[in-house]
This record gives sequence, structure tokens and C-alpha cells, in this order.
Amino acid sequence: MGNAANMAKTKWNSAHYTQVKIAVDPKIATAFKSACAASGVSMAGELSRYMSQYGSIVKKTKSKPAYDASTRRQRRKIVATATQLMEQVLDGEICSHENVPENLQGASAYESAEESISVIENVIELLYEIY
Repeated sequence: MGNAANMAKTKWNSAHYTQVKIAVDPKIATAFKSACAASGVSMAGELSRYMSQYGSIVKKTKSKPAYDASTRRQRRKIVATATQLMEQVLDGEICSHENVPENLQGASAYESAEESISVIENVIELLYEIY
């Protein structure tokens, strides 16, 4: 790309994007970079997706009052809500897992997603037992 093209791209990016700088453990950064490369996704895209999902979760939870767990009925309601939220997380994880291309299904990220699904299912089972 020529200098003019780089300048145009830089100008467009600065008008349409905000840079976010983070400091993380080098092992985490390396693992994240490798997982993104193995999955064929960009690191910026994954972080943007996470940040947009996190923002919608925060908006939903901020508008709710703090949970009052002073009675058994209220505690049961909290457990029921936690169960529903975990089921939503499970649905998202299953959807992501099912959309992994066939050629990447042996990758460690794919196996990690399978383990996550199993753990979430176990948590939901425990929540149902409590409820």
C-alpha cells in the first residue's frame, strides 16, 4: 500500500474507531493470539464482540435493583434467575461451538468450548438441584 493509501486508511480508522490499550500477562496475550489465529478470527473482532456483549449485559443488570435475599422465596427467585442466565450462556456457547468450521474442530479452542459447555451444563444441573 502506498503512503497516500496508508494515510487515508489511518484517517478513516481514526474517524470510525476508538483505540483501546490494555496490558495483560504475556502468556494470556500469546494464548489469545494463537486461539484467534486457529479460529480464523481477528483479535480486534473478538474483543469488540466481547465488549459489545458485555455492554448489553451491564445495561440489563444496572437497571435492576440489588437482589434482596432475606427470605427463602427471594433466594429461590435469585437461583431461578441465575439458572435462566446460565441457560442463555449455554445456548450462546453451543451456537458458537456448532459454528466452528470442520477443519478447525480438532483445535484446542474447539475442545475448550466443549469443556465449557460441559461445565455450564453441570452448573445448571446444580442450580436446578438447589432450586
